[in-house]
Amino acid sequence: MSEGEGVPALWTDGWLIDATHRPSPNFGPRPAGTASDLLLIHSISLPPGEYGGDAIARLFTNTLDWDAHPYYAAIRGIEVSSHFVVRRDGELIQFVSCDARAWHAGASAWRGRSNCNDFSIGIELEGLEGSLFEPAQYAALIRLIEQIAVHYPVTAIAGHEHVAPGRKFDPGAGFDWDGLMTALAWPIGAFPDEVTRTG
Repeated sequence: MSEGEGVPALWTDGWLIDATHRPSPNFGPRPAGTASDLLLIHSISLPPGEYGGDAIARLFTNTLDWDAHPYYAAIRGIEVSSHFVVRRDGELIQFVSCDARAWHAGASAWRGRSNCNDFSIGIELEGLEGSLFEPAQYAALIRLIEQIAVHYPVTAIAGHEHVAPGRKFDPGAGFDWDGLMTALAWPIGAFPDEVTRTG
């Protein structure tokens, strides 16, 4: 889909105007001619299960104090990013232009295509994998997905667990896929088989 006449320009060089911008150095170019057609949903909290601080933003901008919490020893030195983070209160932060390749999926594959970072837009929900997310997060996520779909040729949405099974487990059992599918009313084929399968 594309923005039509009379629709406000929501984007500038891949940056969503509505979001708070915290540019990350952890990104690169997408392969030439590659369309951004997959939305990839993650969950993250730092330290795990703790919410509301600035550790996620510091991780994505390479400014995290590795000695501030014992857990950080396990991730010391990693350089990662995502395009967006949706905080528990629905605040939306953007770290990488959607025109660029963020470092969020790692080793991954979606329906026969590997290296999902090349063709996906990463959205992190502040939360712990398997736990529940807040209504404000779903409201912000749905609005974000709709805004992305107007500007980018998105055809599918998956969780990190669906593109890296056995290695990643987020967003996990606490994520309301049924609610998301109902709210978006996209074709069933746009969602992972694991969440649309019945019986």
